[in-house]
Amino acid sequence: MPSIRKTKRHHLQLTMQAQPDDTTCGPTCLHAVYEYWGEQVSLTAVIDSVPKLETGGTLGVLLGIDALQRGYQVTLYTYNLQVFDPTWFSTLGVDLAAKLEAQARAKTSLKLRLACQAYVKFLKLGGVVRSAVLSGSLIRKHLNRNVPILTGLSSTNLYQASREYGPNDDDDDIRGNPSGHFVVLSGYDRKLRQVHILDPLQANPHSPTRRYSIDIDRVINSILLGVLTYDANLLMIKPPAAGPHA
Repeated sequence: MPSIRKTKRHHLQLTMQAQPDDTTCGPTCLHAVYEYWGEQVSLTAVIDSVPKLETGGTLGVLLGIDALQRGYQVTLYTYNLQVFDPTWFSTLGVDLAAKLEAQARAKTSLKLRLACQAYVKFLKLGGVVRSAVLSGSLIRKHLNRNVPILTGLSSTNLYQASREYGPNDDDDDIRGNPSGHFVVLSGYDRKLRQVHILDPLQANPHSPTRRYSIDIDRVINSILLGVLTYDANLLMIKPPAAGPHA
């Protein structure tokens, strides 16, 4: 296992393209991670290979499945209580796949069933699902290992923006719903208590360059609030040669 350096700041060199449309933030982030590890693949090819939801966009676990099918090691830290019961991680010997399959049979939400089925496939492909306290130290630990963190979070909270309504996702603070998004955490500054973010949304409110740094507490809260759109996770993707799962 790589040694963990206790540094005040750390930054990984990734290149993030602009997402082609409002629903391709996930594959665009995944493409940036693939390029970071040296894989030569076009953004179009990644977008075409990642399953899409009928309502638009995708789920973090579906991004993980794509990476597993390409031979990567994938560890997913989940904070999604809609999909995972906390006792599944605190009790030894729990068969997560069996629990997810039973939950899919017991509940009627179509999106929940889809998520459960995706996680079962993720586990059967060799993906690892973990639960841990979301903190700055957890984020720094993986970045210090030079592993970028692809995360599904709440863009409504990250941007402090209006909720969105209708087919065109118009700003509407009354009728609107919170929106999800994917970004890549690429570094940190402990002194300033900031996390460096690569954001595929060109017109994001934080920066015109798709790179910015914001307060770590805002980032953590935004990740946790990703539960509203069935994400709330950290996705660590490494090539097999990178060693054991993070």
